[in-house]
Amino acid sequence: MEGRKPLVKAEELVLPSVAALAPYEPGKPVEEVERELGIKNVVKLASNENPVGPSPLAIKAIQNALHELNRYPDGDSYYLRQRLAQHHNVSPQRIFLGDGSCEILNLLAQLFLRPGLNAVISAHSFVIYSLAIAAAGAQAKVVPLRNFTLDLDAMADAIDESTRLVFLGNPNNPTGTIYKRDAWERFLARVPPRTVIVADEAYFEFVRDPDYPDSLRYHDGERLLVTLRTFSKIFGLAGLRIGYAVAREDIVGMLNHIRQPFNVSTLAQVAVLAAMDDHEHVRKTLEVNARGVAYLEREFRRLGLDFVPTQANFFLVDVGDGRAVFEKLLRLGVIVRPMNSYGLPRHVRISVGLEEENHRLIEALETVLKAS
Repeated sequence: MEGRKPLVKAEELVLPSVAALAPYEPGKPVEEVERELGIKNVVKLASNENPVGPSPLAIKAIQNALHELNRYPDGDSYYLRQRLAQHHNVSPQRIFLGDGSCEILNLLAQLFLRPGLNAVISAHSFVIYSLAIAAAGAQAKVVPLRNFTLDLDAMADAIDESTRLVFLGNPNNPTGTIYKRDAWERFLARVPPRTVIVADEAYFEFVRDPDYPDSLRYHDGERLLVTLRTFSKIFGLAGLRIGYAVAREDIVGMLNHIRQPFNVSTLAQVAVLAAMDDHEHVRKTLEVNARGVAYLEREFRRLGLDFVPTQANFFLVDVGDGRAVFEKLLRLGVIVRPMNSYGLPRHVRISVGLEEENHRLIEALETVLKAS
């Protein structure tokens, strides 16, 4: 009954590392923001989504599959695994499909971590890494960034005999920076054989730097290397929650031991199969992003704002007080992401939008800064 005092609190029954966690804070739906604030045409630039939208081919494939929703999904994601294996020139047994990259990150932590072990991560990196580590009862060894970039030499120094995982975001979320080929190859040479390297490359399609190290080129059959990719970003299918891993067959086999039987929906599978053929959609997305990046860089400089040059589809911007600027922008109908939960209270993360959305952002940001 409501109001009765519980005999036992839930936090007394779980791992202390889990009880101490701050939960992930999702943003409110745009419609709810508009209702609460009495405004219209809110622009959401908070979640690094594809502003172009999903592939038209994916939408058509979803529409054609709707009559099959009374059936469970293909639990093996057979056709999609075959297609991805062909795309990457690997065996299908080296492909693992997940309910977004987040599920795979959690499964890897569940698989390789336990109390008494640790995982190495960077400060100011994707928050799911630390959540997954804590849920497994392990310790997170957090290494500072260098110039807003993962310091792979320092991360290699942090590895000890109890380290089972290293999580690397490249590009890193929320900074948008990359580590380069020389640093990556030095790192690989130093990682001991019993440590699993997780290269999270959710934004790799946006990278323009020729020194970017595509981790798929470094799978040699010996290293414990897992490459993560997603269909949420460049393909615009974030609402379907689907990502995948490329790894050794034994790692994929262990992941299949612990995943849920139908972890990837029918609609996600058919949408991805269609979207992979939509090269025009990918081209348009990259074009929109490149124009948006160039425009926002110019405008941030004009406004006198420090920002981190990006290799992704978002910016990390120093606005002095991230939470306060977020609240003021919200009232002007522009949603960005305050970075307090990432340990960056001065900053907001701003996704690159369509041209008119980027203009709305700059107009609102200029209004907020002038009033400060």
